[in-house]
Amino acid sequence: MKIKSKKAEIKRSLSLYALMTPSLILLILFSYLPMYGIIIAFKDYNAVQGIWGSPWTKNFGFSHFIRFVTAYNFTSLIKNTLVLSLYSLVVNAICPVVLALFVNEIQNKAFKRTVQTISYSPYFISCVVMVGMVVSFLNVERGIVNKVIMSFGGKGTMFMSDPDWFVHLYVWTGVWQGVGWASIVYLGCLSNVDPCLHEAAVIDGASRMKRLWHINLPAIIPVFTIQLILSVGNIMNVGFEKAYLMQTDANLSASEIIATYAYKISLLKKQYSFGTAVGLFNAAINIILLFIVNFVSKKVGQESLW
Repeated sequence: MKIKSKKAEIKRSLSLYALMTPSLILLILFSYLPMYGIIIAFKDYNAVQGIWGSPWTKNFGFSHFIRFVTAYNFTSLIKNTLVLSLYSLVVNAICPVVLALFVNEIQNKAFKRTVQTISYSPYFISCVVMVGMVVSFLNVERGIVNKVIMSFGGKGTMFMSDPDWFVHLYVWTGVWQGVGWASIVYLGCLSNVDPCLHEAAVIDGASRMKRLWHINLPAIIPVFTIQLILSVGNIMNVGFEKAYLMQTDANLSASEIIATYAYKISLLKKQYSFGTAVGLFNAAINIILLFIVNFVSKKVGQESLW
């Protein structure tokens, strides 16, 4: 009986399997099969001998990992990456929720559409253009920000050359660019809240803030938890392009992260094996963090990925 029921279930789901198959094939072809290239992290790769012909490194293939961990700048790379990642994680987790709750409370439809359009628009600006705008706005001599500061009697600040400003500029320009787009999923959750809950709360005398806290906020907690787990699992993958574009010789002490270091080592200095080892080290930390956060979330009774 069990076998027959399973066969019947498979037959009912054939259309779903058919829809899933092309995506699965593309995932295998373009995501999993190319992963065989990470083997060069354990070899002294050269283009002439190829991936399989290149010799294995010493220390059971872990020479490049040992070299990275014992490098003079290993501590600063980890520190800079974690500072940027954790700062971005906290700010980018909270701001979209706050924006979604605010937009959901707006009663005037025209004003609501205007706020949404303004907040969504920066997402479609390319990273290169956005960094160019930031550099122009913060220019010491011609930048609008410094002109405003000097008009009030202050001194011009070299924002892009100051390591102390780099982290704040990186994170908050990211918020400006992505907060509107990130809030869409929370607005979708809020649109599914039963209006009867608010009506009952109003009859009971609940204020708008209490309704927001006890009705709207719990409605987005499951999605927020999943988003947070995924963000933590990606915590070490700080955006390479933006960090590299904002990087200068003066702010290098704060802007040199694992991603930019791997790029310089592998592509600029042609040390492909070492660069792959650095990237694999980074990915391994992300996977470990993903499993830990998912396990903790499941234990405390919240949503989890599996």
